[in-house]
Amino acid sequence: MAKTIEKKVLNTQQPDEKGFFGNYGGAYLPPSLVGVMQEITDSYMQIKDDPAFVEELTYLQQTYSGRPSPVYYAKRLSEAVGGAKIYLKREDLNHTGAHKINHCLGEVLLAKRMGKKKVIAETGAGQHGVALATAAALLGLECDIYMGDVDVAKQAPNVRRMQVLGAKVVPVSRGTRTLKDAVDAAFEAYLQDPVTTMYAIGSVVGPHPFPMMVRDFQSVVGREARQQFLDMTGSLPNHVVACVGGGSNAIGIFSGFLDDPEVDIIGVEPGGRGPANGDNAATMTYGTPGIIHGFSCYLLQDKDGEPLPVYSIASGLDYPGVGPQHCYLKDIKRVKYEVATDRDALVAFYDLSRLEGIIPALESAHAIGYAIKVAAKMSPEQTILVNLSGRGDKDMDYVMEHYPLEAYEEQKLLVK
Repeated sequence: MAKTIEKKVLNTQQPDEKGFFGNYGGAYLPPSLVGVMQEITDSYMQIKDDPAFVEELTYLQQTYSGRPSPVYYAKRLSEAVGGAKIYLKREDLNHTGAHKINHCLGEVLLAKRMGKKKVIAETGAGQHGVALATAAALLGLECDIYMGDVDVAKQAPNVRRMQVLGAKVVPVSRGTRTLKDAVDAAFEAYLQDPVTTMYAIGSVVGPHPFPMMVRDFQSVVGREARQQFLDMTGSLPNHVVACVGGGSNAIGIFSGFLDDPEVDIIGVEPGGRGPANGDNAATMTYGTPGIIHGFSCYLLQDKDGEPLPVYSIASGLDYPGVGPQHCYLKDIKRVKYEVATDRDALVAFYDLSRLEGIIPALESAHAIGYAIKVAAKMSPEQTILVNLSGRGDKDMDYVMEHYPLEAYEEQKLLVK
């Protein structure tokens, strides 16, 4: 019989009826969207426990996207690092190559039940865009994806995938031409026709109910991982680690362990090139409370409250805000937020590829890079579970062109 460990119930699984996780979240909306967002909230609350909806979503998760994803012991990586054993939750093995399909199936199912004809979204690395285009194709809805020019160039394979799947990819050329500007453009397009379309937000950000709804759809990762780890090892992990941009993959796996106080939970932000403004996207580390895209959160902002330019080598992490539940978890000190630099991520990208035959997404490589550093300081009896949120096919051309292996082989890699 599989081992179970009872959870202690802590006050971590909010929001309240207005969509606030502590002081963060809510819905700061133009009048024209208040009624539309309430319709989405009401519809989601009606269907989330509807047996027919749950059955359909579960069926698609199991037969279409390939759940459950396995937990894998990275033996060679662990031995090379020394110290703690490193385990990976293999969300990279999902159909479309990342965790994003988990909430995209749920959002598109919701949109279809609401009678919507089209879904609109933003994307950075392209994983959310590909997953949404996939779900829209599967369920027969139109799909428009807004993507910054910089990311269109960096993530060309994912752009082509979206187009093959039938989505319209709309390049965004203003501002920093990255994720924040893609969100702005997608919201503006949504405002033009909120009746027949639904904005399918790609992370645990945005106005209520999206941080709650995306969290709920992603919580399958944490539920699976907790039981799988118990089955494999007979105990819970000492550390659970995930990268944090907007925060969907992280809150997905964290949710399975939030009520286990003996488990240390770490969110890893993009430290980029360093702490200067515009050189990173480490919102929880350097940000202050503010409002962006219809919700309140920690925000990288100037003295006037305007979002600052942000940067990360990982297109899916370069967002100046972060999910409101993460902000709350930081404030109550349930989750610790650290940074990994571009170099940390690149070294981890090559290390995991060479040692385990697994090419990680640059986003996920931030979590791997942090785990490598921490594991070396831990004992061999201790364990780290990392959410490997996506695979690196989309990053191959960019990494090999700009950061060739030879530049890191001399002394930076675990394996030479």
